[in-house]
Amino acid sequence: MRYVAAYLLAQLGGKDAPTADNIKAILSSVGIDADEEKLSLVISQLAGKNIDEVMAEGKQKLASVPSGGAAAGGAAAGGAAVEEAKEEAKASSSEESGDDDMGFGLFD
Repeated sequence: MRYVAAYLLAQLGGKDAPTADNIKAILSSVGIDADEEKLSLVISQLAGKNIDEVMAEGKQKLASVPSGGAAAGGAAAGGAAVEEAKEEAKASSSEESGDDDMGFGLFD
């Protein structure tokens, strides 16, 4: 991701086709050493492509990714856990009151 971000920054800085040296300079300015393999992959994948079109295509792909379904299930499970905890608290409080009725406590 950092290589793509550096590529985009180089383009915003006026480089139509950023080179490996352009990207390395951006990454090194924030203390990151570039991995040659990843760097060459990003450059080869983006070479000759219109970045606006690439980003628009990526947005379309992200729009098709399902989201929100797991959160609803998680909320239902969370709600059940809360109810269970409340029931356990009631049960333990009723057990404690039973101990008090018998005239002794756990730490007496």
